[in-house]
Amino acid sequence: MKSGMLAAETIVDAFTKGDEGGQVLTGYVDRFNQSWLHDELYSSRNFGSAIHKWGPIIGGSYNYLDQNWFGGKLPVTLRDQSKDHLLLKDKNHCSKIDYSKPDGEISFDLLSSVFLSSTNHEEDQPCHLTLQDTAIPIEVNLKQYDLPEQRYCPAGVYEIIVGDKGDDQLQINAQNCLHCKTCDIKDPSQNITWITPEGGGGPNYPNM
Repeated sequence: MKSGMLAAETIVDAFTKGDEGGQVLTGYVDRFNQSWLHDELYSSRNFGSAIHKWGPIIGGSYNYLDQNWFGGKLPVTLRDQSKDHLLLKDKNHCSKIDYSKPDGEISFDLLSSVFLSSTNHEEDQPCHLTLQDTAIPIEVNLKQYDLPEQRYCPAGVYEIIVGDKGDDQLQINAQNCLHCKTCDIKDPSQNITWITPEGGGGPNYPNM
């Protein structure tokens, strides 16, 4: 929200000075660097990298010291060059997790949580979750990884429709999308691309 406010201030400032568009608004970078948002993000810059590099125990311990003892001011910047979509394990190397059914008090099913987000997309609009190759979800992701997009998506957008003759199909329930863009980042085949939906549709959390 703050980054959007800074962008708006930069645009208004450019209009005030007579800019008719087409210029690089470098003032945004200056505003960002001088704001509390920069300090807040910089102090937590090592959080994800520490977990990725050293795991939850050592990485978590590092983050505890960095955040609680040093306030994120340790003179070290960790860099994790690994890409998320390359870290998925083959389904044959993993055991299936048997999750208990949601109890409606502590744990909830996906669609109930989607309802709380007040997500809305017009169902007759073009799908904003596009596939470069429609065959990859079944031929690669399902066969090799058991279609991870149906698990990492928090809104049940991706669903396998089991065919009678082995002709399984991927169904994309784009109207449920929460715009987290996890699929765009995590898809092992980099086959999914998130694009802006029509009319700016999406989640609208009324109680935030």
